[in-house]
Amino acid sequence: MDRAIAVIPARGGSKRIPRKNIKLFLGKPLIAYSIETAKKSALFDKIVVSTDDDEIAEVAKAYGAEVLKRPKELADDFTGTADVTKHALSVYTGYTFVCTIYATAPMLQEKYLEEGLIQLKQNEDAVKSFGVTTFEYPIWRSFRITKDNRCEMFWRENFDKRSQDLEEAYHDAGQFYWERVGVKNDDIAFGKNSIPIKIPRYLVQDIDTLEDWKRAEVMYKVLRDENIISC
Repeated sequence: MDRAIAVIPARGGSKRIPRKNIKLFLGKPLIAYSIETAKKSALFDKIVVSTDDDEIAEVAKAYGAEVLKRPKELADDFTGTADVTKHALSVYTGYTFVCTIYATAPMLQEKYLEEGLIQLKQNEDAVKSFGVTTFEYPIWRSFRITKDNRCEMFWRENFDKRSQDLEEAYHDAGQFYWERVGVKNDDIAFGKNSIPIKIPRYLVQDIDTLEDWKRAEVMYKVLRDENIISC
C-alpha cells in the first residue's frame, strides 16, 4: 500500500526576515498555514517539520506536526531542501511518496497538493511533480541594465513582437514538491521527469523580504474575503 510523508523544512536562522517561519502572519505563525493545509488534505500518513530550532519545534507540535531535530550541518545558509528531505527519509522509512512543503507558503491549497500526487501516481515514468505558475510578463522581451546604465535585450529579435504572440513561460511556485521515494532521477527538477501542477498567479507569492511579506498579507486578506481560501 502506498504511503506518503510530508516534510516541512524550517530552520531558525532566517536573515532577511528574522524568525520568519514563526513570525505572525495575520495573527498566526507562518508555518502553521503549511501544517494545516497538509493536515486538511488528508494525503499524508505523517507530517514532519525538520528544524534546528526549539521554538519552531514547539510551534510545529502545537499545530499537530511531528518534529525532527536536524543536525547542525544541515542548518546553515547553504543547505538545500533536498538534503533536508533526504535526512528525514533516512529517519522515517517505508514511504512511497514524499512531499516537501515550504513553511512560507500560506496560500497553498489542498487541491493542488492532491493533483500533484494524482498526476505522479498516474504517470509512472515521472519522478517528481511540483507547483508552477506563469510569469506576469513575457520573459522573451526582458532586458538587462548594463554597467553603463543602459538597456540591453536578452532576445533583441523579440522587440517588435506582440506579447500575445510569444510563448508563455512558467516558474517554480515555491510551494510543494512531490517525489517518488527511492527512484533515481537522471534529470534536473525542471526537466523531463517532472510534472508541472499549474497554480494561478494570485495564489503564489514568494516571501523573502519584508516587502514580500506585506504583499502576501494583502493578497491573503483579499482571497479570504472573496472566499477563495479559507485558512
